[in-house]
Amino acid sequence: MTTPEGPGAGYGDVGLLSPVSAAPSVAALTGDRAVLAAILRVEAGWAAVLEEAGLAPAGSAAIVAAAADPDRYDAAAIAVRAQGGGNPVIPLLTELRRQVTDLDTAGVGAVKAVHTSLTSQDVLDSALMLLAAGAVRELLAELKATTAALAGLAERHRDTLCVGRSLTQHSLPFSFGLKAAQWFSGLAAAGQRLEELALPVQTGGAAGTLAAGTVLTDGTALSPFDLADRLAARLGLAAVPAPWHTNRLAVTALGDALAAVADAAGKIAADVLFLSRPEVAEVAEPRSAGRGGSSAMPQKQNPVLSVLVRSAALQAPGLAAQLHLAAATFNDERADGAWHTEWPALRTLLGLALGAAGQLRELAAGLQVFPAAMRRNLDLSGPLLLSEAVSAAVGPLLGSEGRERLQDVVDRTLQAPAVEQAPTYRKLLRAAVPAALLSDERLEELLDPANYLGQAAEISRRILAAWPAFTHGGAPPRPEPAEPTIPTEEKGATRG
Repeated sequence: MTTPEGPGAGYGDVGLLSPVSAAPSVAALTGDRAVLAAILRVEAGWAAVLEEAGLAPAGSAAIVAAAADPDRYDAAAIAVRAQGGGNPVIPLLTELRRQVTDLDTAGVGAVKAVHTSLTSQDVLDSALMLLAAGAVRELLAELKATTAALAGLAERHRDTLCVGRSLTQHSLPFSFGLKAAQWFSGLAAAGQRLEELALPVQTGGAAGTLAAGTVLTDGTALSPFDLADRLAARLGLAAVPAPWHTNRLAVTALGDALAAVADAAGKIAADVLFLSRPEVAEVAEPRSAGRGGSSAMPQKQNPVLSVLVRSAALQAPGLAAQLHLAAATFNDERADGAWHTEWPALRTLLGLALGAAGQLRELAAGLQVFPAAMRRNLDLSGPLLLSEAVSAAVGPLLGSEGRERLQDVVDRTLQAPAVEQAPTYRKLLRAAVPAALLSDERLEELLDPANYLGQAAEISRRILAAWPAFTHGGAPPRPEPAEPTIPTEEKGATRG
């Protein structure tokens, strides 16, 4: 097989087919170099633990740390050589020991501190948890900036009327503030789940029994568990009571938390994609030069941020399911293939979540909201949208057949063309309910959508109060732009 030559030649995955995660910041946290660096950090951290415990020659840790510079290694070559042992730790160790030996010019014997009593799974599991810890920190920062922007939308649009939709149809009057608060709720709940994750260290030895570690610590006041705790503290990972070689809950819990972020982000993206359609036009994505264009239709302004976020949301569940499949088939004390399938699934999930979070932050901070269009769409159903309120208030006034009579009004209204339904409903309703039972003034109150929002404002307040750590996590959103010019008759109908 020939290899490509020239600028950009090579086989490195740069995200050409995954634009949502094709960002230098994502690659820096989840790319091959980041994986390599995490593995080397675990090895260097272990050498430091051993030296500190008096189980490795003095000066070993500094030499191993110097050798653990990822710039000293060819990740592509190590990846190819990983086929020989089934994981990248084995060939990397060969190179690391060579580097340590070359740097040990004083003959300290630092190579004795490299990987002693560990196994490949210890290092790779710990490295992936370390990689995840860095990605999760950045992801939480992105999420909190996004939720802060959503909280601002919820507060500013607490009284902005729009139409609620159920099974694609108009349902009841709604508020855009509540919609934004519900977006906030999903994302804040997912963020809290991420914050509560425990990303554990792994040091079980060859079969998860700590046999080699027991020999290593024999005759000292320490146990293998003490060394594991010290490594966890050094790496910033969670200490655990026992090795988790075959219990993959740490991996599936992380995958589920990442998928939850994608779920919450996907809900927001799906709503924005619908609401930004030209025939709906209630919101619009922030404009940016060079974004949203079409290769064939110059007039188009595609909602690319939402498209990319949704693409991540559609991929995440399958990746999380792959982690569960691996966990459920993790046979023996090291699985023959299931373990290996975790690595790309977990890393891809991390990258998708990070990429989607960055796109979502920009979307939420710059979302354009058009209350006039919201009112225009609300008025498409007109007073018919208040039939539930009318039935509850007026039905008892009409006696035992009141609700049936009001339902007949609705049924007859729905036989009229859509553009005639609003005046038809009002006319039929007035005819069905004598003025002596219901004054014109009271009827107009019942048909005002602003009077049938239930507890929308209080629900929004409660949602924001439930996650205070997520309400002020980012810079204040940009001022909303002026609304597009709309016909005079629509302006006159605008409320909220």
